[in-house]
Amino acid sequence: MFRMKRFAWVIAVISGMSGNLAAQTSEKDTAFSDLDTVVISFNQWEQKRNEVPNRILKVDIRDNVLRNPQTAADMLGQSAGVFIQKSQQAGGSPMIRGFAANRVLIVADGVRMNNAIFRSGNLQNIISIDPHVVENAEVILGPGTILYGSDAIGGVMDFHTFTPRLSSNDSLQIRGHALLRHATANRERTVHADLNLGGRKWSWLGSFSHSDFDDLRMGGNGGQDRYLRPRYVSVINGKDSVMINDEPLIQRFTGYRQVNTLQKVRFRPTGYLDLQYAYTLAFTGEAPRYDRLLQTRQGSLRFAEWNYAPMVWQMHRLQWLHNRKTRLYDRSRIILAVQDYAEGRYDRSLNSSARNRTNERLMGWHVHWDNQKNIYRGTLHYGLEWVRDRVHSSATAEDIRSGMIRTQQSRYPDGSLAMNAGLYGSYKQPLAKRFFLNAGVRLNHGLLRADFDQTFLRLPFTEVRISAGTLTGNLGLSVITGSTGSLHMNLSSGFRMPNIDDLGKTFESTPGRLTVPNAGLRPEYVYHGEVGFVQRITESFRIEGGFFFTLLDDAIVRRPFRFNGRDSLDYQGSRLAVEALRNAASARVWGSELSASARLMKGLTFRMDGVWTRGWETDDVRDARVPLRHAPPLQAAAILKYTIRRLRMELAWNANGALRADEMPPTEMSKPEIYALDAAGRPFAPGWQTLVIRSAYTFERGLTLAAGLENVTDQRYRSYSSGVVAPGRNLIVSLRYAF
Repeated sequence: MFRMKRFAWVIAVISGMSGNLAAQTSEKDTAFSDLDTVVISFNQWEQKRNEVPNRILKVDIRDNVLRNPQTAADMLGQSAGVFIQKSQQAGGSPMIRGFAANRVLIVADGVRMNNAIFRSGNLQNIISIDPHVVENAEVILGPGTILYGSDAIGGVMDFHTFTPRLSSNDSLQIRGHALLRHATANRERTVHADLNLGGRKWSWLGSFSHSDFDDLRMGGNGGQDRYLRPRYVSVINGKDSVMINDEPLIQRFTGYRQVNTLQKVRFRPTGYLDLQYAYTLAFTGEAPRYDRLLQTRQGSLRFAEWNYAPMVWQMHRLQWLHNRKTRLYDRSRIILAVQDYAEGRYDRSLNSSARNRTNERLMGWHVHWDNQKNIYRGTLHYGLEWVRDRVHSSATAEDIRSGMIRTQQSRYPDGSLAMNAGLYGSYKQPLAKRFFLNAGVRLNHGLLRADFDQTFLRLPFTEVRISAGTLTGNLGLSVITGSTGSLHMNLSSGFRMPNIDDLGKTFESTPGRLTVPNAGLRPEYVYHGEVGFVQRITESFRIEGGFFFTLLDDAIVRRPFRFNGRDSLDYQGSRLAVEALRNAASARVWGSELSASARLMKGLTFRMDGVWTRGWETDDVRDARVPLRHAPPLQAAAILKYTIRRLRMELAWNANGALRADEMPPTEMSKPEIYALDAAGRPFAPGWQTLVIRSAYTFERGLTLAAGLENVTDQRYRSYSSGVVAPGRNLIVSLRYAF
């Protein structure tokens, strides 16, 4: 079993990183750029990085050419600061500083993707963002609720897609890209094209991407045989049959397909007014949930089917941007957006004719007004936000033999409503030439309304109304220590308003346990502190570091529950123990991160990153502290990069530490089918390490050929908490054309 080297543990504990591998975005390594020239979009507007008291990871689209990420989740996962969990190949749930799912926020072009049915378990929604049209992205580590509102407890992933380009003269400007890509581990077939037509005042941008992924092949070396897929269920002559898998390295069933399109229209009538309309569509076809298909009952596979229905995300977005000084603002942005989101699930137990299906449809309305105003020597950012989600939910049971369909208990109360409104202000004031004070406050109010149908499940209530207000703040200090470094300190608070998934879900969350609605939920609150530094030691060597600590109070967690005086219920033909989400815990998270960068010679750079996170939460049932579910093992990465003229090459090493059985969260111990077993038969997460080789060559006339070999030694490993085993040796080849 692989163990991380002692020096890696020591380095990770001592300090931390502020950048990430993906921050190396051009032939001139940005790790050695002047600190005050690195611009980020914190506070919704561009600022110099060394004047911001937060840890921020910056991703750039130019890295995609060399690293060829399959999805937006894979793009973020190339950083040691973001850990990606996958229950199936069509997945990718980011973990940031011990938090995940609905405790981290996804923002696309200024619009929050988190909605009223984002769950506390792992999510796959981030793959709806097309990595081929991401112009840049930032990950704000730590609470971001002052600017972004509820859910931004662990961090914010802020994606910015391509902006339509205008022409500098009266002629029509035509630009575009085309891409073909193939990967061997899942026989990926991806095509992408985008086109920009730009006039002096009008421009249009269109993009289309299509990907097909077959079943994923795992590695052949190392790892326990438990990771193999020795058998699967197939329907033969209308009957379920358990089949022997002739290729146990092939993870049947993990294949899926995905389609993305983006349309943007831009109109700039004057030099200070900019209008944009955008339509986004993401379609993910049926996606088998691989971890559920591994579950057994009485020695046999439990499910014949367990699939996510096609996931569809549509967004209409209108932006008004005004860059002209007025009494109220110097720059102002208004965003109006409508999101139409659909998802579903269906499952069928082995040898059962009953296929259970749930369907969810959510309509979300979003209004966001952001402003920037220079006052005296400081800068004021302020704005307001209003979000409204309406949830429609239904469920059926179909007899696949007779074709008879009957309705049953829906996952959520149909027609439920969630609204959030917030008013925020943030002020940056230079105290002296090298000191910058950042302070902010947000007033937020949330409303939940749900009416419960009593047909299938007799509840002690027929309706729930929750109305709660929150006040959060932050105080930060940035110190520029000359042209070679900076320090930052930050104290902040945050919150997460319960959503419809927390309040009203009815669902078999884990085998044998039924989650039921709870009308008594309250918001959960977070209190956070961090310190960090960036220091250039010499012209060729730079380090970044920091330490963070987070306290979560009134944490919403799943706990045993008595429902109508009973601790178990009959549900879909099984007797299940009752659970509910409750404000029943507190949590502590702490950690440190490290980054060191060196220029070894002209064109040759080296970078090493490490992230160490630990945490616990209270278990009021056992009256004990238990490991935090979303605190991953130690992460480490090193990369050697060489650039010469049109050729770029990388040699990368990635690794995760191990979690022993006594370090595993109880929720993970209840899923032995996805973990290795130690000598005592207890689930644990082994450590792992892989090597990656990448290269890209740009020919004349905009043609680029890129090739990479991931998991060079064909290691068989499964990332912590993931259901699907990681790809084995994987050759990725892409051909890009820019015009």
